[in-house]
Amino acid sequence: MEEDALLGIGAFARRSRLSQKALRLYDSQGVLRPDRVDPVTGYRYYRESRLVDARRIRLLRGLDMPLAAVAEVLAAPGPQAAALVAEYWERVERRTAAQRELAAYLRIQLTGGEGILDMFDIQQREVPEQLVLTERRHVRPEELPTWIPTACERLFAAAEALGGVFGAPFVVYHGEVNDDSDGPAEVCVPVDPARAAEVGAAGRIEPAHREAYTTITKAQVVYPQILSAYDAVFQWAKEHDEAVTAGPREVYFVNWDAAAPGDPVCDIAVPIG
Repeated sequence: MEEDALLGIGAFARRSRLSQKALRLYDSQGVLRPDRVDPVTGYRYYRESRLVDARRIRLLRGLDMPLAAVAEVLAAPGPQAAALVAEYWERVERRTAAQRELAAYLRIQLTGGEGILDMFDIQQREVPEQLVLTERRHVRPEELPTWIPTACERLFAAAEALGGVFGAPFVVYHGEVNDDSDGPAEVCVPVDPARAAEVGAAGRIEPAHREAYTTITKAQVVYPQILSAYDAVFQWAKEHDEAVTAGPREVYFVNWDAAAPGDPVCDIAVPIG
């Protein structure tokens, strides 16, 4: 079988539409090595068949994919390479969605909260009394994404012995959780009210109440942009002469892991009365 023709770096660069500088970088990073390097001049040569990889690199770099990830895609078989691209782009979309919400949060902050109620649909509802299993701790904002799901897992397991979960889990903030304060916060998982005698000190009664709330997406849950939803609910309560009667909370009503960045996942709520 006849071997591919060798192309000098200049010809290879023209046909792949990559610059010679880029090709030297990809060589040094191990992404696209030349097939031959002249031992005297150091001039690089590439087999013509390598144009497939070179053009693929150009496309992948068009996605702003880091070189390490590009190399991983090139080394993988077709279906696995396609999966790697899909995983990378999913991360990009999550980051972009979070950044979009962060930009909206900054705009609100820089305009002194102007227009915040136009961004959120504030509703009211009656919440019945609930028996809840709880886990409470002082926590920093950066710890919340790990602590909340792991606490839920522990409480879900405990709830199984009491007949299962009887409602959406929620997190109550008994103090502010921000760069200067650590709460405390309390994760609550509702269980069968008829099992109150078995719960004991592991739980408590969450009183019935009326609350104002707004629904946010997975991207909006990220700190600090989630604070704009809290600000909106508190401002609505103030403008409607409603007293906040207990700590604000986040009510999680869907499977977090299965949700996309734009999916509604959580209600930001404050008890009022």
